[in-house]
Amino acid sequence: MHNRLGGRIVSLAMWSLLLVLSPTLVAGQGSNTTPPRLNGNPDLNGIWQAVNTANWNLEAHSASHGAVWQSGALGAIPAGDSVVEGGRIPYRDGTAARRADNFNNRAAEDPEALCYLPGVPRATYVPYPFQIVQSGGDILMVYEYASANRLVNMGEARSAGSDTWMGTNNGRWDGETLVIDVTGLNGLAWLDRAGNYASDQLHVVERFTRVGPDHIRYEATIEDPTVFTRPWTISMPLYRRVEANAQLHDFKCVEFSEDLIYGQYLKEPVQ
Repeated sequence: MHNRLGGRIVSLAMWSLLLVLSPTLVAGQGSNTTPPRLNGNPDLNGIWQAVNTANWNLEAHSASHGAVWQSGALGAIPAGDSVVEGGRIPYRDGTAARRADNFNNRAAEDPEALCYLPGVPRATYVPYPFQIVQSGGDILMVYEYASANRLVNMGEARSAGSDTWMGTNNGRWDGETLVIDVTGLNGLAWLDRAGNYASDQLHVVERFTRVGPDHIRYEATIEDPTVFTRPWTISMPLYRRVEANAQLHDFKCVEFSEDLIYGQYLKEPVQ
């Protein structure tokens, strides 16, 4: 009993010390460094990753079981805060019903499970890193998930020739912020595993602002008048992978989803 009580006292003392020191520690992170620059603009080169639960659900959510109960805690959904400004996605009357259907059928219909391209903005916060390759001209974004990529045109704006998963991306600098206007999205990608979605009328404006050597503030304004009552914005920090050998690895997930997609067409082996 004495050892148990003593341990609790030590733990309380440690937490108290952390609460006192934490404002100082947080304030000191990155405060004495300046983000690097390239050709007069912020240098966004590097491997970046979102560290949150937005891919499970953009809105606030409690921890719960996953899409397939047989996976137990391995497939469970972690709790998370909303990354949506205002907390809730402004669905039109009647359109949220499809989100519920998507959620109920997510094990077989989530485009991520099927290894389809993640779309925009979901590509930024799927739980895999991505790389920004910036030079003097256009900017390339390469994603570990499904080997996805998109080229950001930094020249004269171009209209979308056809709808695609990753859209037509036109970029420009607005002071310290890279602004990417994304049109021509096919509306097939979901926004998260909770079934949040948009249509092929989706228009996304992203803002990447480097706020320190290892942090980008990411914002995306989502507009789709057929699904939502108004434009709405998500925001989150992106963290630079700083390990010495940081690199993207192969995650060519097609082979993992073949049985899910084509299993019903497989013939039983001849006995």
